[in-house]
Amino acid sequence: MKKSNRLTVYEYPRCGTCRSALKWLKAKEYEIESHDIFETAPDAETIEALIAKSGLDIKKFFNTSGEVYKEMGLKDKLAGMSRQEKIELLASNGRLIRRPIVVEGDRITVGFKEDEYERVWG
Repeated sequence: MKKSNRLTVYEYPRCGTCRSALKWLKAKEYEIESHDIFETAPDAETIEALIAKSGLDIKKFFNTSGEVYKEMGLKDKLAGMSRQEKIELLASNGRLIRRPIVVEGDRITVGFKEDEYERVWG
């Protein structure tokens, strides 16, 4: 599969995991269009599209180790929420979104695991 050299990355510049992912992608000579999800969280429509493209469960998009997730007690609340409520919640606060999210066409990764990056972006 021929890959484009331009990726859209939803990230937080001060996040170590995001910096590691970007370093890995740049080493593979990708151009990065970066979006700071703390400054501007993706809207509900964008999040819905990302989830659909990824084929992942919506739970994989939550930053379960983040402070906001814990403060809001979402571990216990998510199960009782509708899909739309979860999407609206993610869109309301970029700190709730697991990062980085890397997108190119129909390919998407959430988080950074080097073996997955090698398989998808390598």
